[in-house]
Amino acid sequence: MAERSVQELGADRSLLLVDDDEPFLKRLAKAMEKRGFEVESGGSVAAGKAIATARPPAYAVVDLRLGDGNGLDVVEVLREKRPDSRIVVLTGYGAIATAVAAVKIGATDYLSKPADANDITNALLAKPDDLPPPPENPMSADRVRWEHIQRVYELCDRNVSETARRLNMHRRTLQRILAKRSPK
Repeated sequence: MAERSVQELGADRSLLLVDDDEPFLKRLAKAMEKRGFEVESGGSVAAGKAIATARPPAYAVVDLRLGDGNGLDVVEVLREKRPDSRIVVLTGYGAIATAVAAVKIGATDYLSKPADANDITNALLAKPDDLPPPPENPMSADRVRWEHIQRVYELCDRNVSETARRLNMHRRTLQRILAKRSPK
């Protein structure tokens, strides 16, 4: 896989990564460098916009929800500064409406987290007319449900009652789900 991507990258291998999850950002940056990209990363909308304005990259991977705003703002700046840039939007929220908004603004593709470096590389290097290949090991439906519940739980500051209300489920049911290990 790495050999194929290096050949397809061409002369400009610049890649901008924007995500506020620092451990994920570091792992992804290292993985993308191994695939031949020249990586620059930022942890906020402001940092992403600054890099996109100063040195518009050939490729970008932008998280949708960042601590200081919406990643689509970075996508707009990238489209303005470098229309040929290939942009993949990542998000923990796999909503169809968000995917449509990302693509309308100029994203090349849209991937739900957790996406691995191979999925991201395939999306970045896909030909405009090609559909990206399906993920090699997609999450099970149980895992997707569990991830969603965990995300809402974190957004509610780990308040079980508030999370249960927002998910429209019984509090005790939610407590049982939270007490179990994540499904495969």
